Amino acid sequence: MTAPILQMRSITKTFPGVRALSDVNLTVAPGEIHAICGENGAGKSTLMKVLSGVHPHGSYEGEILFQDEPVAFKDIRASERRGIVIIHQELALVPYLSLAENIFLGNEVASRGVISWNETLRRADRLLKRVGLPDKPQTRIADVGVGKQQLVEIAKALSKEVKLLILDEPTAALNDEDSEKLLKLILELRDQGIACIVISHKLNEIRRVADAVTILRDGQSVETLTVREDPEAEADVSEDRIIRGMVGRDLDHRFPERTHYEGEDAGRTAMAIEGWTVRHPIDHERKVVDDVSLEVRRGEIVGIAGLMGAGRTELAMSVFGRSYGQYDGGTVRVDDREVRTRTVSEAVKHGIAYVTEDRKTYGLNLIDSINRNVSLASLPGLTRRGVVDEHEERRVSEGYLKSMNIKAPNVAELVQRLSGGNQQKVVLSKWIHADPEVLILDEPTRGIDVGAKFEIYTVIDKLAAQGKAVVFISSELPELLGMCDRIYTMAAGRLTGEVPREEATQEVLMRHMTKDRS
Repeated sequence: MTAPILQMRSITKTFPGVRALSDVNLTVAPGEIHAICGENGAGKSTLMKVLSGVHPHGSYEGEILFQDEPVAFKDIRASERRGIVIIHQELALVPYLSLAENIFLGNEVASRGVISWNETLRRADRLLKRVGLPDKPQTRIADVGVGKQQLVEIAKALSKEVKLLILDEPTAALNDEDSEKLLKLILELRDQGIACIVISHKLNEIRRVADAVTILRDGQSVETLTVREDPEAEADVSEDRIIRGMVGRDLDHRFPERTHYEGEDAGRTAMAIEGWTVRHPIDHERKVVDDVSLEVRRGEIVGIAGLMGAGRTELAMSVFGRSYGQYDGGTVRVDDREVRTRTVSEAVKHGIAYVTEDRKTYGLNLIDSINRNVSLASLPGLTRRGVVDEHEERRVSEGYLKSMNIKAPNVAELVQRLSGGNQQKVVLSKWIHADPEVLILDEPTRGIDVGAKFEIYTVIDKLAAQGKAVVFISSELPELLGMCDRIYTMAAGRLTGEVPREEATQEVLMRHMTKDRS
């Protein structure tokens, strides 16, 4: 029997006040794609940081064997020298350097301190072809999309003679086409004998590419399952089976039962956008949002579906304080009254809130506490004579910590230490406390697990049941179908359809999403 390439035995990792990992075991075979699943905060990323030396030997308990030898990595360079390379969810690339320069950054092709650029370009070209990228090595990272950047990261790993490749949420920010390319490449790497560990919340992708799945729950390894593609196979592992291991229970319904608003103003238009047009911030000849008109009623959840580049986020950001692009026309009406939303402050004043798809850059102050982040959008209501009432601020934040089930020791915890799902709950808490009448949610469940998704869906449903109007933007069609009363579709900056819940299917939505014009 072939010896495992990796064995992690009884790994325990403790942070101040929190035990992130407790007696975790992981075994990976040579040339195997091994998925790690678990809810946000289960310990997946922490385990990989232990393996790769981000958390150095001595900061954790337990033993790591790589290729049958005990290893004690003091830093990430030490693990890379042994052929273990990790690609984090936030890509570590320099936008203004070329593909070649990024591939060999920190690992330069040099002799006596002088870089050989001819050899660098030659090797980079070979690596780019190996990962299926036709771009020239001299191309800047800033000039290629996220999907190609992910492939550059893999080329960078291959330049280090990788034996075990770790990918943390590799397709989280990719569209369907780029995700497909990346999954095919991972399968090709497996066929070349490179073992891969994949952390992902996309269970359909895991079932497709993984040979085995280790499930973590609350910092402990629950079980390891062998995955089979053949539904007739005895050892077939379904998505429901993986979910049951992750959350410790069956999720018979992925979405909460809809509670409808029954107030006197139910069905009244809360916000209407008419003739909204926005041009690209640099290329002013190009319309990124073109004559869009839509409405959302009180107590209603309205979805917006579209492929990458359809203009969904651009629409949301431009309506919310003209945060994107060059305004070129259109009106916003709230409760049948035309309002100005030229700035974020104006939009908030008129009862509009926007939960961004990029919570780490635009939604949160990562180096501040839960307490401060929750209060950011509603400071006027927490001040007395221009001074923030810290007792009231803490009382409000502690209420959301409990009601939103945010997993943290207390409200003084820095947001950067929270898992993705808990960070998203903090963003939602911030805007819920601002008490908006219209809440625009842009990819509110991106990169979070099924358990946390259900909790966020429940919060959204409660907001609608209270009479709030919700605009729900998502790339996941099953999510829109499960949550929305109506769904608008967009393509190339224009609305291409409006589909009521009872007529909506993935096929119908995709047909509208691929239209050139409405």
